Amino acid sequence: MRRRKLAYGVMMGACLTLFVLAWTVVRLFSPALAVAMTVVAMVIPPFAAVVANWNYDRDE
Repeated sequence: MRRRKLAYGVMMGACLTLFVLAWTVVRLFSPALAVAMTVVAMVIPPFAAVVANWNYDRDE
């Protein structure tokens, strides 16, 4: 359970970091890259939820 929570936290932290960096720093240099970073960040949460719930029934 601890490993799954850690993986979820890391993935969501990366997602948040991508969003913040894309629209505070990167958009000043390349708006297209900021949009691409946002798209990548939008894909991360569903995978983080799958990782967090992987084998949930077996652990309890």
